[in-house]
Amino acid sequence: MTTDAPRDKRPLQTPELYRYVLDHNPPLDPVLRELVETTRARFPERAGMQSAQEQGPLLAFLVRLVGARRVVEVGTFTGFSALAMARALPADGTLIACDVSEEWTAVAREFWARAGVADRVALRIAPALETLRALPAGPGIDLAYLDADKDNYVNYWEELVPRMRPGGLIVADNVLYHGEVADPDAGGNAAAIRAFNDHVAADRRTESVMLTVADGVTIARRI
Repeated sequence: MTTDAPRDKRPLQTPELYRYVLDHNPPLDPVLRELVETTRARFPERAGMQSAQEQGPLLAFLVRLVGARRVVEVGTFTGFSALAMARALPADGTLIACDVSEEWTAVAREFWARAGVADRVALRIAPALETLRALPAGPGIDLAYLDADKDNYVNYWEELVPRMRPGGLIVADNVLYHGEVADPDAGGNAAAIRAFNDHVAADRRTESVMLTVADGVTIARRI
């Protein structure tokens, strides 16, 4: 029996600890690694929009875990997360990638082709709500990844949930929004994410968990 006081189990995220995490995750393959560096070089002011490096292996793991064949991504940027998921799909799998930028997704197209998965990715350049509403209304999506404009997160959620097959996953990024969600007086994107988080927590069509991965990731399972 110990009389030691309980320790806080939340480790301080240091650069050394982050490197340790990356070193103990599946490594990025050379194409993904080059895509990370190319994004930083071509879009230095926007590179923070790219999913964190540890999210690539996580998304690929989830695609394989649920045996996904049909994936939807809302917010593609330069294609890092789409590439990670497309690599994990079976040869007959499809990923619908939603974005509004031809400039950013031109980089994505280049790297999807180099990785040999261009035939698995269907890029839709249009407002994502239009793309989602044009999809079949029935439950046919195995996994959806949400990483786009925060004001529309609830709207995207409402379009996706009815289209998820039972057991399918919705993965939402940035649910901690740099820690600002803890502030009840938060405004802007942080307020939008607070509203989204409350919406998800109250939705009885899904069961969900919020993880402190990167900038916060929620994984919700369609019941």
